[in-house]
Amino acid sequence: MRLLSYDAGDGARAGLLEEGRVVDAWALLGEPHRAGLRELLEHDRLDDLRARLGDTGAPSHPLSAVQLLPPITDPEKIVCIGLNYAAHAAEGRQEPPESPTLFGKFRNALTPPGGTVTLPAASAKVDYEAEIAFVIGRPAKQVSEEDALDHVAGYMLFNDLSARDLQFATPQWMAGKVFDGSAPSGPWLVTPEEAGAPDALELTLTLNGEQMQHGRADNLIFGIPFLVSHLSKLMTLVPGDIVATGTPEGVGGAREPRVWLQDGDEVVVESPTLGRLETRIAR
Repeated sequence: MRLLSYDAGDGARAGLLEEGRVVDAWALLGEPHRAGLRELLEHDRLDDLRARLGDTGAPSHPLSAVQLLPPITDPEKIVCIGLNYAAHAAEGRQEPPESPTLFGKFRNALTPPGGTVTLPAASAKVDYEAEIAFVIGRPAKQVSEEDALDHVAGYMLFNDLSARDLQFATPQWMAGKVFDGSAPSGPWLVTPEEAGAPDALELTLTLNGEQMQHGRADNLIFGIPFLVSHLSKLMTLVPGDIVATGTPEGVGGAREPRVWLQDGDEVVVESPTLGRLETRIAR
């Protein structure tokens, strides 16, 4: 399934994408008084939704007629993994980490598919980072790697926009990671049976039509089952939590000459299975 959050004029609602139409997911389940996608995960209703695939009668809209929102509009946590592709660590002249490098973002960073991000006035060196993110579907605490994928609701694209001058001003990276709009995500959440094996997920990033990054999740230093298990031993993961798994090589800050995002740029993160995430840049 491809799940999304959308607004058709009456606020954020959970949707199911079927043949180019967005079906109201909660109405399909017979509970139209409910609305959000995180709530759908919290109530563990994905299997019920699968059982209703193809049913008619629930309100629906053409995809082109709705405003797409970040798939999870209200996560409790946005956890990001740094230096998780060996080639990306090498291009930054850093040794691959022995344990996952963690930092966070907040809800203010979320940007919808097709959205515009205004570069922060405090930075002159904003970079792109194409990433695959997974979303937690069931609570995870002290989970083994063998059971980890049972707690994943699905996968989506993510762009960890990073203000490098702020990021490296101190040993802690977060100052460069938290500006408004710094986490474009979407366009939808693809459930595991449609996304396929997590280590086969693939993504590319183009900047104004030029390919800058390409990667596959089988090149992750710490794979998705490990990350679920590891994080669940540090904190309880809850439905709707977003975990961005890291970026492959090709970031602008490692190029010669450097490539920083500019007013008018168009950034596209794309995947054969996860869709196309477009973002416009403004100053």
